[in-house]
Amino acid sequence: MDERQLTQEILSGAVSGTLLRCPDAMTGVVVLAGSSGRVDVARARLFAREGVSALALRWFGGDGQTPGICEIPLETFFAATDRLVGLGCRRIVYVGTSKGAEASLLAAAHDPRIDAVVAISPTSVVWGNIGPGCDGLSWPERSSWTLKGRPCPFVPTDPDWTSSHVDGLVSYRGLFEHCLARFKQEAHRAAIPVERISAEIVLVAGGDDALWPSLEFAGRVVRRRQDAGRTTRLVSAPDAGHRILLPGETTPRSTSHAHGGNDRADADLGRQAWRYIRELL
Repeated sequence: MDERQLTQEILSGAVSGTLLRCPDAMTGVVVLAGSSGRVDVARARLFAREGVSALALRWFGGDGQTPGICEIPLETFFAATDRLVGLGCRRIVYVGTSKGAEASLLAAAHDPRIDAVVAISPTSVVWGNIGPGCDGLSWPERSSWTLKGRPCPFVPTDPDWTSSHVDGLVSYRGLFEHCLARFKQEAHRAAIPVERISAEIVLVAGGDDALWPSLEFAGRVVRRRQDAGRTTRLVSAPDAGHRILLPGETTPRSTSHAHGGNDRADADLGRQAWRYIRELL
Protein backbone atom coordinates (compact mmCIF):
# COMPACT_ATOMS: atom_id res chain seq x y z
CA MET A 1 0.00 0.00 0.00
CA ASP A 2 0.99 3.66 -0.30
CA GLU A 3 3.00 4.50 2.82
CA ARG A 4 1.62 8.04 2.68
CA GLN A 5 -1.68 6.61 3.93
CA LEU A 6 -0.04 5.38 7.13
CA THR A 7 -0.16 7.43 10.31
CA GLN A 8 2.47 7.03 13.02
CA GLU A 9 1.70 7.59 16.70
CA ILE A 10 4.06 7.35 19.67
CA LEU A 11 2.22 5.68 22.56
CA SER A 12 2.90 5.87 26.28
CA GLY A 13 1.22 4.67 29.44
CA ALA A 14 -0.35 1.22 29.72
CA VAL A 15 0.45 0.59 26.03
CA SER A 16 3.84 1.98 25.05
CA GLY A 17 5.58 1.94 21.69
CA THR A 18 4.94 3.07 18.13
CA LEU A 19 1.66 2.49 16.29
CA LEU A 20 1.60 2.48 12.49
CA ARG A 21 -2.06 2.76 11.63
CA CYS A 22 -3.50 1.81 8.26
CA PRO A 23 -6.91 3.29 7.43
CA ASP A 24 -9.75 0.76 7.75
CA ALA A 25 -7.36 -2.09 8.60
CA MET A 26 -9.14 -5.23 9.73
CA THR A 27 -5.92 -6.89 10.93
CA GLY A 28 -3.74 -5.65 13.76
CA VAL A 29 -0.18 -6.90 14.35
CA VAL A 30 1.72 -6.65 17.64
CA VAL A 31 5.49 -6.74 17.05
CA LEU A 32 7.63 -7.89 19.98
CA ALA A 33 11.41 -7.69 19.82
CA GLY A 34 13.62 -9.80 22.06
CA SER A 35 15.92 -9.05 24.96
CA SER A 36 17.48 -6.07 23.16
CA GLY A 37 14.44 -4.06 24.26
CA ARG A 38 14.25 -2.53 20.79
CA VAL A 39 10.94 -0.99 19.71
CA ASP A 40 11.02 -2.60 16.28
CA VAL A 41 9.43 0.12 14.17
CA ALA A 42 11.20 -1.10 11.03
CA ARG A 43 9.58 -4.53 11.29
CA ALA A 44 6.21 -2.97 12.15
CA ARG A 45 6.49 -0.87 9.00
CA LEU A 46 7.13 -4.02 6.95
CA PHE A 47 3.78 -5.35 8.14
CA ALA A 48 1.96 -2.03 7.78
CA ARG A 49 2.92 -1.99 4.10
CA GLU A 50 0.72 -5.08 3.77
CA GLY A 51 -2.33 -3.02 4.75
CA VAL A 52 -2.52 -3.81 8.46
CA SER A 53 -2.16 -1.67 11.57
CA ALA A 54 1.08 -2.60 13.35
CA LEU A 55 2.09 -1.86 16.93
CA ALA A 56 5.79 -2.05 17.79
CA LEU A 57 5.38 -2.59 21.51
CA ARG A 58 7.76 -1.44 24.22
CA TRP A 59 7.17 -4.03 26.92
CA PHE A 60 10.09 -3.37 29.27
CA GLY A 61 12.71 -0.72 29.86
CA GLY A 62 10.43 2.27 29.31
CA ASP A 63 8.96 4.87 31.65
CA GLY A 64 7.11 3.16 34.47
CA GLN A 65 8.16 -0.29 33.23
CA THR A 66 10.42 -2.96 34.66
CA PRO A 67 14.01 -2.19 33.54
CA GLY A 68 14.72 -5.83 32.64
CA ILE A 69 12.71 -8.84 31.57
CA CYS A 70 11.70 -9.73 35.10
CA GLU A 71 8.15 -10.59 36.17
CA ILE A 72 6.60 -8.75 33.23
CA PRO A 73 2.79 -8.90 33.57
CA LEU A 74 1.20 -10.78 30.68
CA GLU A 75 -1.54 -8.20 31.05
CA THR A 76 0.89 -5.86 29.23
CA PHE A 77 0.16 -7.81 26.07
CA PHE A 78 -3.55 -8.12 26.73
CA ALA A 79 -3.63 -4.31 26.86
CA ALA A 80 -1.89 -4.15 23.46
CA THR A 81 -4.57 -6.42 22.05
CA ASP A 82 -7.22 -4.17 23.62
CA ARG A 83 -5.70 -1.20 21.80
CA LEU A 84 -5.85 -2.83 18.38
CA VAL A 85 -9.36 -4.20 18.95
CA GLY A 86 -10.39 -0.69 19.94
CA LEU A 87 -9.17 0.54 16.55
CA GLY A 88 -11.56 -1.86 14.83
CA CYS A 89 -9.11 -4.68 14.11
CA ARG A 90 -10.98 -7.97 13.91
CA ARG A 91 -7.94 -10.18 13.44
CA ILE A 92 -5.01 -10.00 15.85
CA VAL A 93 -1.57 -11.37 14.97
CA TYR A 94 1.46 -11.46 17.27
CA VAL A 95 4.96 -11.53 15.79
CA GLY A 96 7.66 -12.10 18.41
CA THR A 97 11.37 -12.89 18.28
CA SER A 98 13.27 -14.83 20.96
CA LYS A 99 11.97 -13.58 24.33
CA GLY A 100 9.29 -11.80 22.32
CA ALA A 101 8.31 -15.19 20.86
CA GLU A 102 8.12 -16.58 24.40
CA ALA A 103 5.79 -13.70 25.30
CA SER A 104 3.70 -14.15 22.15
CA LEU A 105 3.04 -17.83 22.77
CA LEU A 106 2.23 -17.21 26.43
CA ALA A 107 -0.12 -14.36 25.56
CA ALA A 108 -1.94 -16.52 23.00
CA ALA A 109 -2.29 -19.33 25.55
CA HIS A 110 -4.22 -16.95 27.82
CA ASP A 111 -5.95 -14.60 25.36
CA PRO A 112 -8.27 -16.27 22.82
CA ARG A 113 -8.63 -13.00 20.91
CA ILE A 114 -5.22 -13.63 19.36
CA ASP A 115 -5.84 -15.27 15.98
CA ALA A 116 -2.30 -16.04 14.86
CA VAL A 117 1.25 -16.12 16.24
CA VAL A 118 4.54 -15.95 14.39
CA ALA A 119 7.22 -17.13 16.84
CA ILE A 120 10.72 -16.48 15.47
CA SER A 121 13.61 -18.26 17.23
CA PRO A 122 11.15 -19.44 19.89
CA THR A 123 11.32 -21.34 23.15
CA SER A 124 8.95 -24.04 24.37
CA VAL A 125 9.32 -23.20 28.07
CA VAL A 126 9.40 -20.15 30.32
CA TRP A 127 12.85 -19.01 31.45
CA GLY A 128 14.07 -16.82 34.29
CA ASN A 129 14.60 -13.09 34.28
CA ILE A 130 17.08 -11.28 32.07
CA GLY A 131 18.20 -8.20 33.96
CA PRO A 132 16.67 -6.51 36.99
CA GLY A 133 13.13 -6.24 38.22
CA CYS A 134 11.42 -3.16 39.59
CA ASP A 135 13.63 -3.48 42.70
CA GLY A 136 16.75 -3.07 40.59
CA LEU A 137 17.99 -6.56 41.47
CA SER A 138 18.91 -9.24 38.94
CA TRP A 139 19.36 -11.97 41.56
CA PRO A 140 17.89 -14.12 43.09
CA GLU A 141 16.47 -15.42 39.85
CA ARG A 142 12.79 -14.88 39.19
CA SER A 143 10.34 -15.66 36.41
CA SER A 144 10.27 -13.53 33.28
CA TRP A 145 6.46 -13.27 33.53
CA THR A 146 3.51 -12.96 35.85
CA LEU A 147 -0.19 -13.59 35.34
CA LYS A 148 -2.73 -12.02 37.69
CA GLY A 149 0.15 -11.04 39.93
CA ARG A 150 1.56 -14.57 40.25
CA PRO A 151 4.94 -15.53 38.75
CA CYS A 152 4.79 -18.11 35.95
CA PRO A 153 6.78 -21.32 36.60
CA PHE A 154 10.21 -21.14 34.95
CA VAL A 155 13.32 -23.19 34.27
CA PRO A 156 16.12 -21.94 36.56
CA THR A 157 19.65 -21.18 35.47
CA ASP A 158 22.66 -23.11 36.76
CA PRO A 159 25.10 -20.44 38.03
CA ASP A 160 27.99 -22.91 37.79
CA TRP A 161 27.63 -23.39 34.04
CA THR A 162 30.86 -22.87 32.09
CA SER A 163 30.40 -20.76 28.97
CA SER A 164 31.51 -21.67 25.46
CA HIS A 165 32.36 -19.35 22.57
CA VAL A 166 31.52 -19.06 18.88
CA ASP A 167 33.55 -16.61 16.77
CA GLY A 168 34.90 -15.07 19.96
CA LEU A 169 31.47 -14.39 21.46
CA VAL A 170 29.70 -16.23 24.28
CA SER A 171 27.24 -18.88 23.08
CA TYR A 172 24.44 -19.54 25.52
CA ARG A 173 22.99 -22.51 23.66
CA GLY A 174 24.82 -24.98 25.90
CA LEU A 175 23.45 -23.26 28.99
CA PHE A 176 19.85 -23.72 27.93
CA GLU A 177 20.44 -27.33 26.88
CA HIS A 178 22.17 -28.03 30.20
CA CYS A 179 19.37 -26.46 32.26
CA LEU A 180 16.66 -28.40 30.41
CA ALA A 181 18.48 -31.64 31.20
CA ARG A 182 19.30 -30.77 34.82
CA PHE A 183 15.95 -29.26 35.83
CA LYS A 184 13.54 -31.69 34.17
CA GLN A 185 10.71 -31.31 36.71
CA GLU A 186 10.91 -27.54 36.56
CA ALA A 187 10.97 -27.69 32.75
CA HIS A 188 7.82 -29.80 32.76
CA ARG A 189 6.01 -27.25 34.93
CA ALA A 190 7.38 -24.35 32.89
CA ALA A 191 6.22 -25.68 29.52
CA ILE A 192 4.23 -23.05 27.64
CA PRO A 193 0.71 -24.54 27.31
CA VAL A 194 0.73 -24.38 23.53
CA GLU A 195 -1.86 -27.15 23.31
CA ARG A 196 -4.39 -24.61 24.60
CA ILE A 197 -3.66 -22.07 21.88
CA SER A 198 -6.49 -21.82 19.37
CA ALA A 199 -4.52 -19.38 17.19
CA GLU A 200 -2.73 -20.38 14.01
CA ILE A 201 0.99 -20.73 14.72
CA VAL A 202 4.00 -20.34 12.45
CA LEU A 203 7.36 -21.18 14.02
CA VAL A 204 10.59 -19.98 12.39
CA ALA A 205 13.84 -21.50 13.64
CA GLY A 206 17.42 -21.97 12.53
CA GLY A 207 19.36 -25.15 13.26
CA ASP A 208 22.58 -23.18 13.82
CA ASP A 209 21.10 -20.93 16.52
CA ALA A 210 23.96 -20.27 18.95
CA LEU A 211 21.92 -18.36 21.52
CA TRP A 212 19.49 -21.15 22.39
CA PRO A 213 18.28 -24.34 20.65
CA SER A 214 15.30 -22.74 18.96
CA LEU A 215 14.80 -25.53 16.42
CA GLU A 216 14.65 -28.11 19.23
CA PHE A 217 12.24 -25.87 21.13
CA ALA A 218 10.09 -25.48 18.01
CA GLY A 219 9.96 -29.26 17.58
CA ARG A 220 8.67 -29.60 21.14
CA VAL A 221 5.93 -27.06 20.45
CA VAL A 222 4.90 -28.94 17.32
CA ARG A 223 4.75 -32.27 19.16
CA ARG A 224 2.73 -30.91 22.09
CA ARG A 225 0.21 -29.42 19.69
CA GLN A 226 0.09 -32.58 17.58
CA ASP A 227 -0.73 -34.58 20.70
CA ALA A 228 -3.64 -32.18 21.26
CA GLY A 229 -4.86 -32.53 17.69
CA ARG A 230 -3.63 -29.08 16.61
CA THR A 231 -1.55 -28.27 13.55
CA THR A 232 1.50 -26.00 13.52
CA ARG A 233 3.67 -24.80 10.66
CA LEU A 234 7.43 -24.99 11.23
CA VAL A 235 9.72 -23.17 8.80
CA SER A 236 13.38 -23.98 9.37
CA ALA A 237 16.83 -24.18 7.84
CA PRO A 238 19.86 -26.05 9.21
CA ASP A 239 22.37 -23.24 8.60
CA ALA A 240 20.34 -20.26 9.86
CA GLY A 241 20.97 -18.77 13.28
CA HIS A 242 19.07 -16.86 15.95
CA ARG A 243 18.75 -13.59 14.04
CA ILE A 244 16.23 -14.28 11.26
CA LEU A 245 15.96 -11.47 8.70
CA LEU A 246 12.62 -10.80 7.04
CA PRO A 247 12.71 -9.22 3.54
CA GLY A 248 14.61 -5.94 3.54
CA GLU A 249 15.79 -6.18 7.16
CA THR A 250 19.40 -5.45 8.13
CA THR A 251 19.23 -6.00 11.90
CA PRO A 252 22.80 -5.94 13.24
CA ARG A 253 24.32 -8.86 15.08
CA SER A 254 24.90 -8.67 18.81
CA THR A 255 28.40 -7.68 19.87
CA SER A 256 28.08 -9.43 23.24
CA HIS A 257 26.80 -12.92 22.41
CA ALA A 258 26.82 -15.31 19.46
CA HIS A 259 23.84 -15.65 17.16
CA GLY A 260 25.12 -18.42 14.90
CA GLY A 261 24.09 -18.72 11.28
CA ASN A 262 25.22 -16.26 8.64
CA ASP A 263 23.71 -13.30 6.83
CA ARG A 264 22.73 -15.26 3.72
CA ALA A 265 21.16 -18.20 5.57
CA ASP A 266 19.35 -15.92 8.01
CA ALA A 267 17.89 -13.87 5.15
CA ASP A 268 16.99 -16.95 3.08
CA LEU A 269 15.01 -18.40 5.99
CA GLY A 270 13.32 -15.03 6.52
CA ARG A 271 12.22 -14.90 2.89
CA GLN A 272 10.94 -18.47 3.10
CA ALA A 273 8.96 -17.64 6.24
CA TRP A 274 7.59 -14.40 4.82
CA ARG A 275 5.37 -16.28 2.38
CA TYR A 276 3.56 -18.00 5.24
CA ILE A 277 3.53 -14.88 7.40
CA ARG A 278 1.75 -12.92 4.67
CA GLU A 279 -0.92 -15.60 4.55
CA LEU A 280 -1.64 -14.99 8.25
CA LEU A 281 -2.20 -11.29 7.61
